[in-house]
Amino acid sequence: MTGSAVTTVVATRDRASALRRSLARHTGPVIVVDNASGDATPEVAREAGARLIRAPRNLGAAGRNLGAAEADTPYVAFADDDSWWEPGALDHAAAVLDGHPRTALLAARVLVGEEQRLEPVSAEMSRSPLGWPDGLPGRAILGFLACSAVVRRDAFLDVGGFSDVLHFGGEEELLALDLAAAGWGMAYVPELVVHHHPAATGRDRGARRRREVRNRLLTAWLRRPLSALAREAVASARAPDGRAGLGDAVRALPSVARARRPVPRSVELARARLDGY
Repeated sequence: MTGSAVTTVVATRDRASALRRSLARHTGPVIVVDNASGDATPEVAREAGARLIRAPRNLGAAGRNLGAAEADTPYVAFADDDSWWEPGALDHAAAVLDGHPRTALLAARVLVGEEQRLEPVSAEMSRSPLGWPDGLPGRAILGFLACSAVVRRDAFLDVGGFSDVLHFGGEEELLALDLAAAGWGMAYVPELVVHHHPAATGRDRGARRRREVRNRLLTAWLRRPLSALAREAVASARAPDGRAGLGDAVRALPSVARARRPVPRSVELARARLDGY
């Protein structure tokens, strides 16, 4: 297949300058989901020739679901407003997915900044203890970075996409568990490359860590055994900004209390291997 088999979805909010730089690097169809920005984001998207979806409020990562639903291609790639796929990568991804019909998600190798440093998460995926099962185009994974993922659109939408409860920050694990529970495979394919150029300043790392702790705990409640939740809670309490994240998770728990749906044992065993259990 050609690049027209893949639509790139970019969810963004109030980052028009970064979006302008990155949109110039994209090839193929692009959908920009504007999470209720107050800046020039809509104008930047239109000027670049992207399709624009304006969310009524800030949906966070779940804004990507709107873009995927709007796409008219069998595959959807995600990008942040400060990342882009290397030329030719999406053509290759489409060919890989065509040849591996039980694979729902491919994770690319991420190179960071002008120095093209290997993203630590990519290094971790390259050493995944889950091995290389038959029928997968690379090492099996149960997590990924959203900006480096290409998904089979129907599979993504069938499991509900990204959670609207988690917003941003570690939202990928819940989706990975849901895809695995539905019987889909996911693989790290380092031949696919994404370039990520995050801003050096202006990001609150403490707030980010706090959100990640919150979302890791909520994901454990929603899909994992209570023993795994307890381990996560203990580890979180010891981590930087962990107690604040733990408090956030406790406050959010009533909104997801009835949505608990533990994954099949085979999926939990694979997830526990990533934790070293």
